[in-house]
Amino acid sequence: MIREETVFGPIFSRRLGSSLGINLLPEKGKICNFDCIYCECGWNRDGRNDTVLPTAEKVRNDLERMLVRLSAEGTPVDSITFSGDGEPTLNPEFPQIIDDTLRLRNQYYPNAKVSVLSNATRVHVPEIFAALQRVDNPIMKIDAPTNELAEKINQPAPGYDVQRVVAALEQFGGNFVLQTCMLRSPDFDSSRPEVIAPMLEIVRQLKPWEWMVYTIDRPTPMQGLGKFTVDEMRALVQPLIDEGYTIQIKG
Repeated sequence: MIREETVFGPIFSRRLGSSLGINLLPEKGKICNFDCIYCECGWNRDGRNDTVLPTAEKVRNDLERMLVRLSAEGTPVDSITFSGDGEPTLNPEFPQIIDDTLRLRNQYYPNAKVSVLSNATRVHVPEIFAALQRVDNPIMKIDAPTNELAEKINQPAPGYDVQRVVAALEQFGGNFVLQTCMLRSPDFDSSRPEVIAPMLEIVRQLKPWEWMVYTIDRPTPMQGLGKFTVDEMRALVQPLIDEGYTIQIKG
């Protein structure tokens, strides 16, 4: 399982290039309101030894030190990316941290994008939504079109509802990136008509500026999961490509 420091990398991201990561959750633990069967950070139960969240001050100081060093070394940074060990918007100082990060980005790496990888469960919170609107790449996850399938893939905290998340994402007016992990197990398959057809309808409803479709790439906590090839995923989303949607496909 992966455990990240508060500021880490940069690492090469399949989707974002040279990505400097920010982890707003414990450095030696994991806090998330999902417990995804494919999460490279492992199960939530395996990350409960550390529950200390970094403060906005710590994130600001750690990030500035890193940006000063990388700038002096001439290291490229394409994206400053909020990911880490769980859901970043759970940090209570998330809006302040976003503002601090945008200021430091403008100072040291003005051409870098600020990206947030989120499971979209807190988009309905006004201050979270406002903060997400300020970043360059709000990348919001929906892996399943039904609550039943989300329970199998994401194992969300009680109260998760796909349609409520879709309704919250409509606030973006299409100004966001939707991301979906496609995978298969003995219990489900993202390519089945009853899964892919309603996922395409969700994309049509939300009209994101880009749909990121990807598959598992690293060891997963649940065994027996299968990945898709790029060609398989392209065939599944071809109707939306034909309709003019921008779709990024990563194997």
